[in-house]
Amino acid sequence: MRNKIEGVLTAIVTPFTEEGALHLPGLKRQIQRQLAAGNGIFCGGTNGEFFVLTEEEKVAVARTCVEEVAGRAPVVAHIGEISTRATIRLGKQVETLGVDAVSVITPWFVPLTQAELISHYTAIADALTVPVFLYNIPARTGNTIEPHTARVLASHPNIIGIKDSAGSYDSLSGFLQAAQGIDGFDVLNGPDSLIHQGFVEGCSACISGLANVAPEAINAIWTRFRAGDVDGSRQAQESVTDLRTNLYKIAFSPAAVKKALQVMGEEVGESRYAVAFDAQQTEQIRQIVTKSLQ
Repeated sequence: MRNKIEGVLTAIVTPFTEEGALHLPGLKRQIQRQLAAGNGIFCGGTNGEFFVLTEEEKVAVARTCVEEVAGRAPVVAHIGEISTRATIRLGKQVETLGVDAVSVITPWFVPLTQAELISHYTAIADALTVPVFLYNIPARTGNTIEPHTARVLASHPNIIGIKDSAGSYDSLSGFLQAAQGIDGFDVLNGPDSLIHQGFVEGCSACISGLANVAPEAINAIWTRFRAGDVDGSRQAQESVTDLRTNLYKIAFSPAAVKKALQVMGEEVGESRYAVAFDAQQTEQIRQIVTKSLQ
């Protein structure tokens, strides 16, 4: 039987050198920061800039995470590509590395019906031996997994849950309701603003981008909740929500998260996509981070 994935998994950034090349020593450093805070690892996702990584780099990132974690925490790797065939090809490489599970966003650019999404995920789950999480992030892909579709796919023995990053309580609640009564199908919360509420409602874990910046603060939401300190968990959430609100007023993740890490002295490089911060924005981020980590 698989180990249940619980608690906090950090949607870890992918560090680059000044020249923009993959920087695996920097990735190892970030992994150790997260392990020290008690967090697991979610690699190759939005904060990991999967959309600007080559297939070879995605495999290298997943391999490095598994080796550096060395069984001390869960490692989930995102493998979603624009086609079913490409996702399976990447998944077959990643599943040999020893990850605990993989996560798959919907295809993007072309709108798909729910029946087509069922076919897509069924083919992937059939082809892989590693457990699969569905990954709903409609604002980025243009395709939404509906709760009923998730419940249909939950009957597949190799589909073990869904990560919901739609960004609303209604969406998260819909998946939690759909998962009721289904053993072995978990809901993972994506938005950092809903971590506490997600645990209260029944999420088994959260995937947090802000944990890159504040690993201990994010972990406190989980550890306090698990210990029965629901009010303390809520208070920890409030501090995180303030950080998220202020940081994302300047730019969204992963660029803002990476810039925050830079002002903290972490060598993660710039994002590969077209985001540039001027001196004023950088100073604003410095002040936000300094205040939040006091």
